[in-house]
Amino acid sequence: MMQIANDWSFSSPETALTLPSRYFFDPEVFQAERDRIFMSSWHLIGHKSELSEPGQFIVCDVFDQSVVATRGRDGTVHAFHNVCQHRGNRLVNERRGTTKGVFRCSYHSWCYGLDGSLRSAPRSERMVDFKKENYGIPPVRVEEFAGFLFFNLDPKAPSMQDTFPGAEATMIERFPDAQDVRLVGEKDFLVPANWKVIMDNNIEGYHFELSGPVHTVLANLISFEGYKLTPHERWWTYTAPANMAAEQAYSVPLDDEAKQSNPRFFNIVLWPHNTFYRFPFSNFLGTFLIIPTGAEESIIRVGYYVAGEKIPAVTEASIKWMSEELGPEDISLNITTQKGLRSLGYKQGRYMIDAERSNMSEHLVHHFHTLVYNAIRG
Repeated sequence: MMQIANDWSFSSPETALTLPSRYFFDPEVFQAERDRIFMSSWHLIGHKSELSEPGQFIVCDVFDQSVVATRGRDGTVHAFHNVCQHRGNRLVNERRGTTKGVFRCSYHSWCYGLDGSLRSAPRSERMVDFKKENYGIPPVRVEEFAGFLFFNLDPKAPSMQDTFPGAEATMIERFPDAQDVRLVGEKDFLVPANWKVIMDNNIEGYHFELSGPVHTVLANLISFEGYKLTPHERWWTYTAPANMAAEQAYSVPLDDEAKQSNPRFFNIVLWPHNTFYRFPFSNFLGTFLIIPTGAEESIIRVGYYVAGEKIPAVTEASIKWMSEELGPEDISLNITTQKGLRSLGYKQGRYMIDAERSNMSEHLVHHFHTLVYNAIRG
């Protein structure tokens, strides 16, 4: 692999130029990101309620790696590599499900317990020196953080508490019902854009009042002058008070109860790609996971979680608005940006970063790029 050149200066955010365009499509840069960022990062599995019963499982893929997370009969959440230890067949192909007791390989019927231990292997009793305890599936680290479950492929990576000091307390404060939510919807979007293009778009307010009509709607639902973007090393927030003068949201009239239910727009990102958010006047807790699948291709996986059995009309409308209006408008910007980054007429741009770090400043983009650049240079 090539040595990543020292071709970017980031010492002065106010005068810095953006990352060179090749960082958004160069296969060798992408390989470095895979090896030096994602293979030792914390990845969202889902909410603990999704694995509330023994045998429930979720499958998560990162590049060519696949992980099964499940709750055992002992109440412990286990995670292990999604591969049979016989000939390497992938063990589970569903995204979610429930197994009655074992995971059975569809190739030769080797069966594994909910902790990844080998329970049975046809004809193994005839083999010389075959011990089932030697063929369990290697485990993967799991941690719970603010009610959500995460995995890490690196057994030596720092814990989530050490990686994101202060982030869990912030999530608990801003999402007080996070322990009690349940999944009500999930959707994947395949986007022909580098994962950083998608993240860059999410963490600046510069385009809110300047791009598409849906973003203008969002800007009008918040007190945009109070929009604040705050970096905290490997996590960051962007948040604003709701516009309490709004008479409707997501095409639904607002009464006093709806206005008071969640009078804030709040987002928190855990490096490098896990976002949790809540829209103004809406009670769903959203997850936004960027899954890189190639140097110029990503999957955006959005999840919608609510507390309680009844979903308020404003919340239901906001989920639909995110999936059918705001999300597609953002994806359109992701696609056209990725195309433009390939132009021979572009190499670097200028961050719009002011000294006040105002609501339209791009300092979070610069902060994120700095983390990426330092990581891939080792």
